[in-house]
Amino acid sequence: MSLLAACGNGDDILRTPDGKPISTSTTRIAEVNLVHPARDYSKTCSSPAPAEGRDPARVVVTDPALLDAVCALGLGGKVVAVTAAPGSVPAYLGPQLTAVPAIGTAPNSGDVAAAKPDLVLTTTKTAGAGAAFKGVRSVGIDAAGWEESFKAVAAALGRPAAADRRLREFRAEADAVGKLRDAPHTQVSLVRFGPDSETIAGTGSFAGQILSLVGVQRPAGQRGAEPLKVTDDNFTVADGDLIYVSFEPDGLEHGKKVLLSDRWLDMGAPTWKRVLGVDDEVWYRASGLAAATLVLADLKKSLAGNSAEY
Repeated sequence: MSLLAACGNGDDILRTPDGKPISTSTTRIAEVNLVHPARDYSKTCSSPAPAEGRDPARVVVTDPALLDAVCALGLGGKVVAVTAAPGSVPAYLGPQLTAVPAIGTAPNSGDVAAAKPDLVLTTTKTAGAGAAFKGVRSVGIDAAGWEESFKAVAAALGRPAAADRRLREFRAEADAVGKLRDAPHTQVSLVRFGPDSETIAGTGSFAGQILSLVGVQRPAGQRGAEPLKVTDDNFTVADGDLIYVSFEPDGLEHGKKVLLSDRWLDMGAPTWKRVLGVDDEVWYRASGLAAATLVLADLKKSLAGNSAEY
């Protein structure tokens, strides 16, 4: 199955993480159209990867960041608990994983007993929560990059070959999208709005890495790995052939003011209506194959277009 095919509840209704139908009336913010305003989170996760050996049946995850890999392997049904605060599971992972019990970073004996895991996935920063499950096989996932982390989670879940295959499929799809949309001839700007600031996302950001895999170019002032704060002196560095904007938590109101300002509207991409809005959580605050697939789907839909087409 193609990596871009996903599991879901079998219908085409957009739902909240708890499965309730929701309205899709918001398609534009401050004259900027959203690339995927009606995305159905229930279709994020891939189909289940078959076991290649050891196949844990009940899994506890101590760090919500590891759940992206579980989702990309289609194994969300095996997760019985997350040692995190309620609401910590990213919404983009869909209702199956957001419905998993979040039992706090210091789970009590009752929650530990109810979980009955045969595998605990931990990271260095969440090893303390994993220690509550004494006598249960525990695997630490501390890989540096998102691809290595995905492979480490897959190995712990008995699916190493599936991980390699799905990464190859993703890279092949990224290359195909780049060719389809003539990515090397487009300079894409990435702008994130905070509560009182604008930041250019660097090439080392999650979205920046996916753009690189697709073959997209960045404007001359945006080719550093680290983020760049936008100031009065460098404001036009935010311009490009196409600008993708997003809003950090509490950044929406400030972002709308900038997007409607004369200084912004005088730049090239806004003048030509080539500014599009994307999901900040997926493009920047996430990191994993499931999120990468959503970013790639956004690029496939929008890379050659402009805001008037949405």
